Parts: sequence; C-alpha cells; structure tokens
Amino acid sequence: MAIRHQLIHQPPSVLWSVLEQPEQYGKWVVGTHDSRLLAGQWPEVGSAIEYTLRLGPKDVRGRTTVRRLERPRALELEVDSGFLGTARIAFDIRPWGEETLLLIDEHPLQGLGGALHNVALEAVLQIRHRAMLGRLAAVVDTEADIRG
Repeated sequence: MAIRHQLIHQPPSVLWSVLEQPEQYGKWVVGTHDSRLLAGQWPEVGSAIEYTLRLGPKDVRGRTTVRRLERPRALELEVDSGFLGTARIAFDIRPWGEETLLLIDEHPLQGLGGALHNVALEAVLQIRHRAMLGRLAAVVDTEADIRG
C-alpha cells in the first residue's frame, strides 16, 4: 500500500477548488495527458472523469469514478486503467494551521496492477506519488494566485 504525504502551503478550500475541477487532473496526475468530465457532477459520488494515459507511443483511455466524498476531509477514487487494472486512491485532507496536510493512499484492486503488486511496484508508486503531489501543490499555488 503506497502512502505519501505533502504539506500544501494553502488552506484546504484552495486544494478542494482544484480537486473539484475535472480538467485539472491532467495537469497533476503523473502519466495523464488530459482529463475531462465523463458522467455526473464531479466530484459527487458516482461521477466520473475520463483521461488519456500515455505509455510510450501508446495512449490508453481510463476512467476515474468517485466512490466516497466527505467534504472537507476525504475523497476516494476508483481508477480504471483498462488492461492495467483498477486501483483505489484515497485523499485524506487535514487542515494544518493555515496550510493543508494531504495524505494519499493508493493500492490496486484488480487486474494487472493487483497481480504484479510487490515491493518493487510499491517503490515505483512512491516515486510517482512524490512527483504527483509536488505537481498538485504547484497547481494549488497557481489556483491561489488566480483567486488573489
């Protein structure tokens, strides 16, 4: 189970403003080229976004569905990346003074990712999460600048 954390130098409300925009996911999720609303009212439970994942010369379409939403503390997603399988990604959002402590927990549910899940894959997920959370923090900072 890959768990990582990031201190975001903005309040939780600014983080939520980014998480609530389906088109923003393509900017911070590592490997994702673009994202767009597919169904429902994001991020309500059952709503979904579609994304394109670039794996070398191959593009793979995937779908992310909201499975749990408890504003302002939690968002849980089920990511379906086709032949790569499905995974659960949980965001635990904690106020930390005037900032936000974000914990992310990801683990495979089924498919190739689950079958190949091992210590080496965990290490790769840790590296991916470090990059992803850094990107997310930067997008949140940009959102704060836009909000003024």
